[in-house]
Amino acid sequence: MSFLLSKYGFVRVGVAIPELRVGDVAFNGEQIGRAMERAAEAGCSLLLCPELSLTASTCADLFRQSALLERSERALRHLAERSAATGVTVIVGAPLRHAGRLFNCAFVLEAGTCIGVVPKERPASLAGVNENRWFAPGDGADMAEVTLWDEVTAPFGSDLLFCARNLRDCLFAVTPGAAWRDIDGICARQAAAEATLLFNPAADPELTGSADKRRALLENRALRCNAAVLYAGAGPGESTTDMVFGGHGLIVEPDGIAAETARFRFETQVVFADLDVGMLAAARENGLLAESVRAFRRVPFTLRERAVDQLLAKVDAAPFVPSDPQELAARCEEVFTLQTTALIRRLRHTRAERLVLGFSGGIDSTLALLVAVRACDLLELERTSVLTLSMPGFGTSGRTRGNAEKLAELLGVDFRTLDITTAVRQHFQDIAQPEDRHDVTYENAQARERTQILMDLANQTNGLVVGTGDLSETALGWCTYNGDHISMYNVNGGIPKTLMYKVVEWCASNEFSTAAQVLADIRATPVSPELLPAGENGAQETERSIGPYRLHDFFLYHAVGRRCPPRKVLFLAGEAFRDEYEESFVRDCLRRFYRRFFSQQFKRSCMVDGPQIGAVGLSPRGGWLMPSDACGALWLEELES
Repeated sequence: MSFLLSKYGFVRVGVAIPELRVGDVAFNGEQIGRAMERAAEAGCSLLLCPELSLTASTCADLFRQSALLERSERALRHLAERSAATGVTVIVGAPLRHAGRLFNCAFVLEAGTCIGVVPKERPASLAGVNENRWFAPGDGADMAEVTLWDEVTAPFGSDLLFCARNLRDCLFAVTPGAAWRDIDGICARQAAAEATLLFNPAADPELTGSADKRRALLENRALRCNAAVLYAGAGPGESTTDMVFGGHGLIVEPDGIAAETARFRFETQVVFADLDVGMLAAARENGLLAESVRAFRRVPFTLRERAVDQLLAKVDAAPFVPSDPQELAARCEEVFTLQTTALIRRLRHTRAERLVLGFSGGIDSTLALLVAVRACDLLELERTSVLTLSMPGFGTSGRTRGNAEKLAELLGVDFRTLDITTAVRQHFQDIAQPEDRHDVTYENAQARERTQILMDLANQTNGLVVGTGDLSETALGWCTYNGDHISMYNVNGGIPKTLMYKVVEWCASNEFSTAAQVLADIRATPVSPELLPAGENGAQETERSIGPYRLHDFFLYHAVGRRCPPRKVLFLAGEAFRDEYEESFVRDCLRRFYRRFFSQQFKRSCMVDGPQIGAVGLSPRGGWLMPSDACGALWLEELES
C-alpha cells in the first residue's frame, strides 16, 4: 500500500553526480535534468548536485567568457522549468554574474523558479590555482537579493534557511565548498537555527586516502550537528590537467552513512535515502541558539512528493541490539562494565559486607548475579559474599529452580532455599484471601513476601539488596509495587530485555565460560513471574499476557527514546516486523504499551537508584519526568485513528 513519507516525518532526498563535460553547459544541463527525472520516478523530493555542476569547476579562465556565463544562465532557467515538471527541488552549482562581480553559487530551484542563491563564502585554492582569480568571496557581498532571468529576484546570501511549508521539520541549509574547509562552525550554526538537512555541494579532488577521511569528517559533522549531511563532489569528467575528481556522493545521518555513490564512474549516478527529519528535530531538545535562529533568513518552499510503496530507510527490529557481531560484543562488554562499576561504587559508599539478591533462575536475576560476582572479584572479596536466595512459591518451576542451584554452585556463591508458601498461606488467612482465588492479591503477596525476606536478611548481614528488574519491565510496570519493584540498588534498571539476553550470552562466552551450559538453558527459558500454578495451558508466561518483549522494546525505543508519535511508532513497527506479525497484533500490543506506560508511572516515580546504561532511561531523577496522574488518552486516540 502506498503512503506519503511526510505523514511520518520522513523526506526522500537524493545526491546526483551527473556525467560532465568541461564547459559544455548544454550537455551538463541535460544530464542534471535527467537526474531530476530519475529522482522524480524514485519519489525523491530534494536533489543535490555538485559545486559548479552546470559548467564544471575546472573551467579556469573560461569563467571570464560571456558565452559560458550566458549559456549557464539560460540552462538554469531551463532546469527551473524542469523542477516544475518533475516536482523535484534541486540544488545546482553554477557561476552568477552580478554587479560587476562573479560568484560561485548554489541555486535552489523549485516549482519553476529560483527560490534562493547561496554563494561560496571564500573561494579556495586547488593545486596552486586560486579561485579568487575568477570568483568574488560571498561573505563580502553587500546585497540581500539578486535579479535573475525575466527580472526574477531571489534571496542571496549564506544566511538562507529553506523551510518546507508542509513538513515542519524539513529545513535545509546549503554550504558550497570543499568538505575539508573549516565549515563545521557554519554547519553548527545552521543546525542551531533548526536546520535538519545540511547540503554541501563541493569540488574536492581525490587523493590517496581522501575518501576515508571524507567519510569520517562527514560522519563526525552529522553526529556533532545532529543533522543529516548531504555531500556531492565533482565527478571524474572534470579536467585532469592537475587533479583527479572522483564524483563522491554521500548521504550521512548521525547513525552513519545512509547512501553513497561509487567513485570514478563517468556515467550519471543518483543515490537516495529516506531521512527521518522528525526524529532529528525531536532529538535537539532545547539546544537551539536564539542568536543563530535570528541570524538566518527563512525561505519557504513546498515539498512536493509522490506516494511511495516502501521506506528506503532500514528500520531495525531490535534497535537496542547492534546487528554487527563485533559491535554487539563491544556493546555487551561495555554494558557489563558499566553495571559492575556502578555496583562497586555503591558498595564502597555503603560499606556493605554482603550482596543479597533473590535468584529465581530467570534471565534478569541471572545477569544481576553475574554482575555481583564480577564486582566481588574486582574488589578481591570472596564470592560467598554474594548471598543468593531461591524462594519457591506456588508457581515456581523445577527448571528455573534447578538452574538456579546449578549456577550458584558453579559460581561459588552462598546459595540458600527458603520456601515462602507457608508464610504466604498464613498471610492469606490473616487478610481472608482464598487461596484458590488467583487474582492480583494472590500474585503480589508472593512478590512482597520475597522482598521482605531479602530486606530483612540484608539487615541481618549488613548487606545490600541488589535489584533485578530491567528497563522493559520498568516501562510496562511489570513488577509488584513494594515487591520486586523495590531493592537497595538495581543494576539492571537501564537495560532493555532484548539486550539483556545478549549480555548474558556474552558473559557465558567471555567471563563465565565454565557456566556456559546452564546459562544457555536460562537464556532459553520463557520469561515468567512464576506466581501462578501451572494450569491446563502450561506455566505462566509473561509474553502471553503483555505481548513480545521484542515489540515492547521497539515501542520503548521509538516512543520514548526518539519521541515518535503513535502513528509513526505503528508505521515503523509495521516496516520492521512486516514478515513476522500482523498489523492488528502490532496495534494491539502498542495500545497495551501506551496504557501500561501511562498507568504505571507511579512505580517509576519512586524507583530505586540504578545506573542509566543507554540513551533511554526512565529514572524520575532525570531519565524520564512525567506526572503519575498524566492522561494517555491523546496517544491512544491517535493510535485508534
